Amino acid sequence: MPGIVVVGAQWGDEGKGKATDQLSERVDYCVRYSGGNNAGHTVVVNGDKFTMHLLPSGVLNPNSTAVLGNGVVIDLEVLHQELDELAARGLEIPHPLISASAHIITPYHQTMDKVTERFLGKRRIGTTGRGIGPAYSDKINRIGIRIQDLFDESILRQKVEAALERKNAELVKIYNRREIDADQVSDMLLSHADRIRPHVVDAARLLNKALDEKKVVLFEGAQAHHLDVDFGTYPYVTSSNPIAAGACTGSGVGPSRIHRIIGIAKAYTTRVGEGPFPTELLDETGEKLRTEGGEYGVTTGRPRRCGWFDAPLVEQAVVVNAMTDVFLTKLDVLTGWEQIPVCVAYDVDGVRHDVMPMTQSDFHHARPIYEYLPGWTEDITGARSFDELPANCQAYVRRLEELIGCRISGIGVGPGREQSVMINDLID
Repeated sequence: MPGIVVVGAQWGDEGKGKATDQLSERVDYCVRYSGGNNAGHTVVVNGDKFTMHLLPSGVLNPNSTAVLGNGVVIDLEVLHQELDELAARGLEIPHPLISASAHIITPYHQTMDKVTERFLGKRRIGTTGRGIGPAYSDKINRIGIRIQDLFDESILRQKVEAALERKNAELVKIYNRREIDADQVSDMLLSHADRIRPHVVDAARLLNKALDEKKVVLFEGAQAHHLDVDFGTYPYVTSSNPIAAGACTGSGVGPSRIHRIIGIAKAYTTRVGEGPFPTELLDETGEKLRTEGGEYGVTTGRPRRCGWFDAPLVEQAVVVNAMTDVFLTKLDVLTGWEQIPVCVAYDVDGVRHDVMPMTQSDFHHARPIYEYLPGWTEDITGARSFDELPANCQAYVRRLEELIGCRISGIGVGPGREQSVMINDLID
């Protein structure tokens, strides 16, 4: 049975939560392998809306065990808050299982995130202020706090004190802020130890054993390809590797155990935060997409920047992630347009680029070259097979397949779990 990766093909917010929730009905483990609570996934079940920022979307399915891998950075307060909110709605979750090697987001990470963004001014990245970047920085600098440190008080206090020596100097001397008390931080972290202990496991060994036993493991990426710290629109990216390859380093399974990679792409394009966006619409059309698509950040509530589908952007993600399938979401939002532009190439200072330019400077100056496809007016929210979609809608999907170089195996036609058109089986 396969190891399956679900990864965003644009700048996030593609609807990975819905796709993962659907697939998790048929999998044994659903694994978050990157990011933290800077991501937000929304799932609608029988009209009820559930929003997760840290928990994998598959946590809603009782037959699937949720796992937070070593590549995730965890805000313990957020984790317990999400579990408590689910319990208040009648969903008692005995998991997630948590890798002992996952790193913890501390209060000083959140403080550093906010003060540095303010300090950058016009050069800000547009982070959520949740402390994700500073937590990953500490991980790379080898001064991070891991889940396993909660169970050794002496080691934990030593590590917090060592990290704050440097950070307090920055806060006082550069940002004119007060020092953070190491004992207060340590006490807060230790207060979570007893509750979290039953959840902590050797996740890498657990998942490899599950794959040995022919169980299905679904790896859920946060954010998306073009927010990847290595392959995204740097520096306007996240601090981890949400690409499919990150599933291996973020969970502890080898590449040969991944058998299918499913890209999630919205039928148009959105982005939150700063950075280049060639097809962005800064007019009433963009506002219409935002309103009809409900394009507001799950985590921050910020209005998302909206634009037409960017085929070279998605094609780049298909190539680098070796995607086997694409799930196209929110196709219903495009109902009612007489014509639907699709970006098929870029003009960069008079030179046509059929694929994404190699350099950030060129991409920043890229202007979309559009192909115009006929729209449709029929309501597609009730469609459950490809043949039930209007002819122009089918043609739109097939043209996107040609442009991105990957088969589209599923289509979202509404927010509900059941509002999907499946063309090919994504778990076989």
